[in-house]
Amino acid sequence: MAKQDSDCITLDLFADERRVGRPRTNPLSRDQQIRVNKRNQLRRDRACGLKRIELKLHANLVQQLEDRAAAENISRAELIESILQNYLNIQGK
Repeated sequence: MAKQDSDCITLDLFADERRVGRPRTNPLSRDQQIRVNKRNQLRRDRACGLKRIELKLHANLVQQLEDRAAAENISRAELIESILQNYLNIQGK
């Protein structure tokens, strides 16, 4: 039986040591996997018409948003989006 170096899924039958944990199934390093996953997530968001923004808020305001979102059973992002949408609707009248 010949050993294939490119085979990342099959257990190495010729290895002397057994490693603890799940066998490696992805040839990329964890950092590279994270980068690829993030890039794919941004592409999916863009395809859905979403655009990313960053916002810095005080910790007490963030806690209030989290509490309100939990009370309404929605995500914090959905709550912020609804607050902004309501504000813009009121200002547009």
